[in-house]
Amino acid sequence: MIKKIFFSDLDDTLLTTKKEVSPKTYEALKAFTERGNIFVICTGRGLDSALKVQKKYGLTFPNSFIAAYNGCQIYDCDKEETIFKVGLELPIVKEIFNMAEEYGVYVHTYSDEYILTSKDDVEIQDYRSKVSTPVLFCPDPTEHLDGPPCKIICIELHNHEKQEIFRQAVNEKYGEILDTMYSSPYYLELIPKGFGKGTAVRELAKLLDIPIENTIAAGDAENDNSMLIAAGLGIAMLNAQEATKVCADVITTADCDHDGLVPFLI
Repeated sequence: MIKKIFFSDLDDTLLTTKKEVSPKTYEALKAFTERGNIFVICTGRGLDSALKVQKKYGLTFPNSFIAAYNGCQIYDCDKEETIFKVGLELPIVKEIFNMAEEYGVYVHTYSDEYILTSKDDVEIQDYRSKVSTPVLFCPDPTEHLDGPPCKIICIELHNHEKQEIFRQAVNEKYGEILDTMYSSPYYLELIPKGFGKGTAVRELAKLLDIPIENTIAAGDAENDNSMLIAAGLGIAMLNAQEATKVCADVITTADCDHDGLVPFLI
């Protein structure tokens, strides 16, 4: 039997809008992995958050992986170790935080254990209602980093225009060093240039010696585009952004709340 790898985004793809895995989708995914195929959670979330989702919904199938931070960290769940990681250099991280202060937007980054931010405001409070990773408030988050973090996220709940102005300023100053993309209408992701979920697809397929044509990827937002393009089969959810649907080979006939992925796992 030909072994396949299924890379799935979490929010609004594998997870419903209520942040759950439906019983029907779970059973299809369980059967997919029992046939010897490989499941990869490929998410913009940090590793800590992804591991908690994996455990909560019983997605701890043998030979599973997590591609966290938009693919910038790949974690082998069986071996409990990171097998691939890239990050943003600390001076750049510090400058992005300074720019966020200048443009009046909220940003945070991540250590292995904490969300690191200098502000306690509505954005982090809303984020923490969805993600249980603990927060460390600190004037200079880089002082609490042991090495380059995989990403920075800018959250803006009320003024998208202000967020876009910040994005343009970051692109103008650091466009040769990092990429910016949205994972939701409110979340702007900043990651190392040339990396992303598409990198995770290519790197893991290479590490496992599985042909790229045997890879499947599913997502709904801009940060998923690169993996839909990289995979042998790119699946956009019915509820996906229009720009993401353009990057896909197929579009599901049902959305994330109605088991849209099931036909591709059977």
